[in-house]
Amino acid sequence: MELDERKMKILQAVIKNYLETGEPVGSRTISKYTDLNLSSATIRNEMADLEEMGYIVQPHTSAGRIPSDKGYRLYVDTMMQQMDTAMQEKSREVEELKDLLLEKEEKMDQLLKSVAKTLAVNTNYASMISSPSYSGSRLKFIQLSRVDANQLIAVIVLEGNILKNSMISVSEELDDETLLKLNVLLNTHLNGLPIEEINLGLVARLKQQAGIHSDIVGEVIDAVAESIKADEDLEIYTSGANNIFKYPELADQQKASEIISTFEEKQMLTTLVQDTLSKENNTGIQVYIGDETPVSSMKDCSVVTATYELGEGMKGTIGIIGPKRMDYEKVVGTLQTLMKQLDALYGKKS
Repeated sequence: MELDERKMKILQAVIKNYLETGEPVGSRTISKYTDLNLSSATIRNEMADLEEMGYIVQPHTSAGRIPSDKGYRLYVDTMMQQMDTAMQEKSREVEELKDLLLEKEEKMDQLLKSVAKTLAVNTNYASMISSPSYSGSRLKFIQLSRVDANQLIAVIVLEGNILKNSMISVSEELDDETLLKLNVLLNTHLNGLPIEEINLGLVARLKQQAGIHSDIVGEVIDAVAESIKADEDLEIYTSGANNIFKYPELADQQKASEIISTFEEKQMLTTLVQDTLSKENNTGIQVYIGDETPVSSMKDCSVVTATYELGEGMKGTIGIIGPKRMDYEKVVGTLQTLMKQLDALYGKKS
């Protein structure tokens, strides 16, 4: 017997709630869970019909209901087509996005070098620019897919549309129904969740609900953690360090040597980038004068930095380093213009 819309919605609500909580589901919970605006008595009658038809079962007296194998089968058969279509669309979107990012990365390498050189020539100061780092802090989507009988691939999409893939070994091949359940479980609990809220308690609950597949859930969480680690190999492009010698107050051999070393080794420039990106209420332009700069070798300089953003979660730093008597109006204007050009080039959405 085919279920009518009301019974189907109630069955779906029972299954989804059970997947989330692992606890038998009562009529009162369903009355809050659905948009059917039905009384608890009406829902109890419908649930009794679903139980009589074999779609849900009551594990013990006075308990709520849980899905039966027949209920899961109907849910899977109904949802698989919808989810398969959604995942096909998501997979196409993911692949297109990956190709686009790779293409932009190749172009960006040359672009950033060109930006640093142009800034140094136009301002007669030293310049630097960091590659964009991904500061996304939320999960957008997780997809588990079968590679072969003993391997799964977890595609993890972070805020900023940053893609991470992780291979997961399994002891036995998982069927479509199990993969669907794991995908629903992971996405129900993790989609849109701030990374800092993925704690041991949540992981334990997910593993418990995953049952015999708890190891897979654990590996996916580990892959998520690996995905959001800060990029330790931040790329920084510099140009015009020799312009420092044009300014007598910086031309002292020791001072100039320290500044040149900073540009060559770049480790301390990373500190400057991180300091700039960490500023609260950052309006995009930061001006460090003398001792304000976090870089000790630049205490006799002024450093003007700008935060550029290429899209959701993708940020980098541009910096111009010169004497304290630099032409601040020109430098700030140049950086503001450059940020707008980068936004236009890389399609930042306002």
